Amino acid sequence: MDRVGRLLLVGWLAVGPALAQVRHPLPVLWMMPFGSGSGRENLTAGVDPAVRLALRDLEKQPPPLGNYELQLQLLDSQCDPGKALKALFDALWAGPRLLLVFGGVCPPVTALIGRSLPAFGLVQVSFAAAPPSLSNRRWYGNLFSTVPSDRALNQAAVKLLQRHRWGRVGVITQEGVPQLSEMKKDLIRQLLKADIHLAATESFSEDACSSLRKLKDQDVRIIIGLIEDESASEVFCCAYRLNLFGARYQWIVAGGGPGGWRLGWRPSGCAASSLLTAADGSFRLQIRLLSSTNTPGVSGRTPQDYQDSYLRQLTQDGSEVSALHSFAYDGVWVAARALSQVMEAVKLREKYSAQRNATVSEDEAVKMLLEAVRSTQFEGVTGPVSFRNGERMSSIELIQFQGSSGVLVGEFNTSNLQLRLMNHLLKFKGSAPAKDQTLVRLQHRHVSLLLYTIVSSAAAVTVFILLTVLCFIVINYKRWLLSSGSASQDQLLLLGMLLASSSVPLSGLDEASLSDWTFDLLCSAHLWTLSVGHTLGFIVLLAKTWRVYSRCTLQQKRTRGQQTGCILLWIFLLDVLLLAFWQILDPLKWVKLQHGTEGDQDVVVRPHSEHCSSANTEMWLTAVYGYKAPQLGLGCFLAWNIRTAEFSPPAAGGKLLSLSMFGATLFSLAGVLGSQLTSHNPPVRFCLSSVLILSCNVFILSSVFGPQMVHVLWSSSELEDEAAHEEEEDEPSRLNLQLKSQSSQLDLQIETITMQLSEISGPHEAGGKHGTHGCSGTAGVSSLTHEAQVCSHRDSEGKASSPDNINSPEHVRRRLSVQLPILHHSYLPAIGGVSSSSSSLFSRPHSPS
Repeated sequence: MDRVGRLLLVGWLAVGPALAQVRHPLPVLWMMPFGSGSGRENLTAGVDPAVRLALRDLEKQPPPLGNYELQLQLLDSQCDPGKALKALFDALWAGPRLLLVFGGVCPPVTALIGRSLPAFGLVQVSFAAAPPSLSNRRWYGNLFSTVPSDRALNQAAVKLLQRHRWGRVGVITQEGVPQLSEMKKDLIRQLLKADIHLAATESFSEDACSSLRKLKDQDVRIIIGLIEDESASEVFCCAYRLNLFGARYQWIVAGGGPGGWRLGWRPSGCAASSLLTAADGSFRLQIRLLSSTNTPGVSGRTPQDYQDSYLRQLTQDGSEVSALHSFAYDGVWVAARALSQVMEAVKLREKYSAQRNATVSEDEAVKMLLEAVRSTQFEGVTGPVSFRNGERMSSIELIQFQGSSGVLVGEFNTSNLQLRLMNHLLKFKGSAPAKDQTLVRLQHRHVSLLLYTIVSSAAAVTVFILLTVLCFIVINYKRWLLSSGSASQDQLLLLGMLLASSSVPLSGLDEASLSDWTFDLLCSAHLWTLSVGHTLGFIVLLAKTWRVYSRCTLQQKRTRGQQTGCILLWIFLLDVLLLAFWQILDPLKWVKLQHGTEGDQDVVVRPHSEHCSSANTEMWLTAVYGYKAPQLGLGCFLAWNIRTAEFSPPAAGGKLLSLSMFGATLFSLAGVLGSQLTSHNPPVRFCLSSVLILSCNVFILSSVFGPQMVHVLWSSSELEDEAAHEEEEDEPSRLNLQLKSQSSQLDLQIETITMQLSEISGPHEAGGKHGTHGCSGTAGVSSLTHEAQVCSHRDSEGKASSPDNINSPEHVRRRLSVQLPILHHSYLPAIGGVSSSSSSLFSRPHSPS
């Protein structure tokens, strides 16, 4: 109390001499926390020299400001809202009439008094930073502060985040400080408004390391600290221990008041060098204490001149420096200018009013005082002083801790909300500002269009070849049956390979713009075509191998085809039944698969892909592999035993068949292993599985069907050659038969013509009995064939026909006597008849004498 009394005495001694000169005293209530503990006495003692300095400077001002004197009435708020409110009531009751309250550095007291100011008809000018909650002008319309509010610090922090494109931050707040709690709430609102993701918010009271560890676990790179001066060393000590510093992290401290924080002034468990290392490169947002210009302000002092005077006075009093002294100095000027302006306005109204003894009501005086404070604008020691919505328009300094000192690298203007950075002064631990988080690059692993086109084209070519072979077998069914002995099984084998080849394009459609339902359908189609095709093809190879094995080892006895067909049918039905259960109980879905991350600490590649899967895919695959593995083993066993078997034709031998069985088994095993090992890489998996499927089909096609096709084509050409050779050998006999047929036809024609001649020549022979001899004696040759020739001379001696008639009997005899012997003579040697040397037999016989 002695210290308080001395301060009161000093205050009144400072204004006492002025009371004799000032004709118009202006009473003002100065609200400050007095008493011992928590540094309150030191706070008031550090501000008092600045207030007294402002009062002395006001005395030197010319009228009208120099005509008034502020009379400060001290009131102890004790930083208790209830006690402060009671003390205010007592002061108002005791008088004199007050219009303005000056001071108020405790946020709880300021909040309560500020909300009750309209009811008391008072205006308050504070020189402490107001919490963001006091920015509500509906409740705190009569409250003004010469210190920028904490809301301005949050605005500057958000602007700094936006400038460096930091979109993900974490906040750590010191508990037990209501002002910091209010600041945290406002910061969260502004971050949300600026679309900045708040990754985590942590608070601490004693152990800051646990809170920082949680921020590190959530990969928070940009950390905003709302801490007071005494906690800065502890926080950066924990940051050093947890390695939360360096090029990967960025600290932004936005609390602690306008005075800034000092590292190492309180014990923290870390060496000073460790604290400096952890804080190197960090930013601090603080309110500017003094103007950066060196020009005189409204008081006639420059900022440097004022600071020197303040420090001299402070040294004389033996007090400590207060961070609020410059704002208290400008606050006295705001109160004095506003009150003097109101008093001058009242004087003018009373002097020039039309009514005598006109007075101004208290409500009107309060309104005039509010308007005067709102319109205040002058150059103070802290910079330009003006208000907007009760908040001081000023600059927020951006200090970067470099080495062992802070460097001013930017300013935030609260009037236009612009941040100015001096980039040439900025220094980061890395080559660039820290990343706000580990950069995660999503990598979609899919089958490229080029790869899909190439593989699908190869599958189409394979399908075309298989269809061609199938058509060849159908066309040459009988010859193929003679060559292989099992044309129907070969057709089933080709059908299985067709299904397996058709599954290749279905497995690469992961980039198509199709619906999820369509992809689910494609998953089922791919499973069915591949599994059924493999089963169908393999059981046919197994049946062929078993048939050869039974002929070689089982006493050369053939197994019944009906029994083999039943076994193959049961194996096929087992596969279909298992697939049906899988499709009904646990259908395949098109799902996204996340793969393991890759990269360094700053950039992480997170690949993902889509594939067909179900809830119990591993179980179903185990069941499929479980019943197909014994089949593969049995097939290899049979193929090994028939590897030296030889049959006719060679195409149906055991060597090629065993080779096909071994190839199908190896390709199947390689396909299963490759599919499992490359499941994380869809392009490689698609390429590898497709190549194995198509290679298996081509291998079986070339080893099973290739030799048989060559054998069928070769046997067909041999048959054609034999037929041509036989046709050449049968040509003479065929020609002899043809000549004999023609000779028979000629004999028939001759006999017919001879009969016709006999009928015609009948009357002539009867008339010739009187002068000539008959032909009966000479006509008695044994063959009628030569009758025309023998009798031709006799007939020519008979009665001649009319020479003009070409078809007369005479003319006919002459033609036949010349033509028939020639024809008959020519054909007889060719058919084994009379030789040409026997032609004298057909000469005219001599007449009997």
